[in-house]
Amino acid sequence: MRIRAIVSYLCVAILAGGLAFAAPPGQIRVEVNLVNLFATVRDKHKGIVTGLTKDDFQVYEDGQLQEITNFSADSTLPLTLGILLDTSGSEYFMLSSEKEAGSRFLARVLRKGDLSMVMTFDTDVDLLADFTDDRGVLDRAINRAQINAPSGGMIAQGPLPSSGGGGTNFYDAVYLAAHDKLSDEAGRKAIIVLTDAEDTGSKLRLTDAIEAAQRTDTVVHVLLVAADGGDQSVARRLTDETGGRMIIVRNEKNLEQAFDEISEELRFQYTIGYIPTNKKHDGSYRKIKVEMKNKDYSVLTRRGYYAPNN
Repeated sequence: MRIRAIVSYLCVAILAGGLAFAAPPGQIRVEVNLVNLFATVRDKHKGIVTGLTKDDFQVYEDGQLQEITNFSADSTLPLTLGILLDTSGSEYFMLSSEKEAGSRFLARVLRKGDLSMVMTFDTDVDLLADFTDDRGVLDRAINRAQINAPSGGMIAQGPLPSSGGGGTNFYDAVYLAAHDKLSDEAGRKAIIVLTDAEDTGSKLRLTDAIEAAQRTDTVVHVLLVAADGGDQSVARRLTDETGGRMIIVRNEKNLEQAFDEISEELRFQYTIGYIPTNKKHDGSYRKIKVEMKNKDYSVLTRRGYYAPNN
């Protein structure tokens, strides 16, 4: 099922004329020019809007109107999801509730062909479960999460040492999840982070985490779990730049509501594709703006992407 969905995803790009073939003799190089956006639309009462067509949307890249060549109101593409749990001391009183709500969320949102992984971060970044569709494996991984637990499970492999210099490695965790784990995945990709967004130990910067998500077409949602509100500016910047949502969580009831809202975001998405009028392969960052013709509607999608560089 997942393979068929991914093949369909690639066929859409081919039919749209989004593939160019150029290579030295004896080699084939495929360059994908089609830009795909996954968008959620809400009305002024915050309700999900369904039944729209491509004519309801306008897409701009660096201020230039783009022609929508592909559109789907049914997100049949597989979902690859990363659950990141902050296990630093600041989450001590909420972690148990986070684990219970996280398991219920996966039960609601994962469908046949979808995959998920579970990571924790504090002074280390640990991969508790690699990508799988086995709910039992995912539930057991979530239940193993402990506050400031010593490393002993699978460590997320990447350019960073598994053990930081102390503090909470929030930015490192997002970077590793996007750059190391999601970069080779196709279809819809999302990271759900439960944290207060206060980073005190990462070797990388917030901009590095954002860029890793943007380059891998990964949407980051942050459930800001903090009695004092956490670092809202960091959480909002990370989610805004990647097309995700920040939701402030102050108690268990808020946590369930937040997971319900993210579940809606993932279940009801429009797929919008266009071939950029800017054909340059210069590796530059291109700003995207999606507008609704009905001004009572608001759209949530990513704000840009990096062009190919070759």
